[in-house]
Amino acid sequence: MKDFTLHTYRLLLLALKKAGYVSLTFEEYCNLKNRQATPAGKFVILRHDVDLKAVNSLHTAKIESELGLKASYYFRVVPESNQPDIIRRIAALGHEIGYHYEDMAIANGDMQAAIGHFENWLKYFRSFYPVKTICMHGAPTSRFDGRDLWKQYDYHDYGIIGEPYFDVDFSQVAYLTDTGRRWDGYKVSLRDKIPQYQDEWIRRGWTFTHTPQLIQWLHANDNLPNLMLTTHPQRWTDNRTAWWKEWILQHIKNLVKRLLVALK
Repeated sequence: MKDFTLHTYRLLLLALKKAGYVSLTFEEYCNLKNRQATPAGKFVILRHDVDLKAVNSLHTAKIESELGLKASYYFRVVPESNQPDIIRRIAALGHEIGYHYEDMAIANGDMQAAIGHFENWLKYFRSFYPVKTICMHGAPTSRFDGRDLWKQYDYHDYGIIGEPYFDVDFSQVAYLTDTGRRWDGYKVSLRDKIPQYQDEWIRRGWTFTHTPQLIQWLHANDNLPNLMLTTHPQRWTDNRTAWWKEWILQHIKNLVKRLLVALK
């Protein structure tokens, strides 16, 4: 099974369904959490960070819709992500749209400029969908962590009910992300990780490198945790040229990020 293809992504979703998972958008999870309610059985929050190649997100959104699943798609302001027609089409499929914010990096750490930028772009994305959740973009080349904006401001003041790094109860929800084009990318990630719980998840065997390993785990186990599963759709493609280009670029990025992690 070739990893990071749309075919493999479909098999992953089918494995989740067969394992009995109910899919939730992050907005739905936050609403349940705020009401102190939980869905019956296991749930998976399908989250997509649309960093680049927005059209790839439309492909994954269509697959999810065909399988009766819902997901959350977080778009950046950069043109490679911010594609209005694609945002509209994904929203029309019944998925959640959110803001993948990086205002601190864009404003070079200026809090006032960053919050102004956030307000303007939140209003923009709300022209496509009534955005209720946001998600930090890691921006590994910037020394500014986007989440620091909330040390001075409160996103709840803007009608936001959730930010994954603040509002998921990771004692009850395991986090899996394809950061680094692998499922154990926390080893090279600067920000897209949950370090306080990672050792526990490793101890329980909830860590993988390749998607087929993750699929096998879903098929072979009955006592599975609730999940937040984050993908970056730019990595998932059936186009051979694009697949190899992403493979090469990601290996270079991982070397750079590993160096940055070591220097931090």
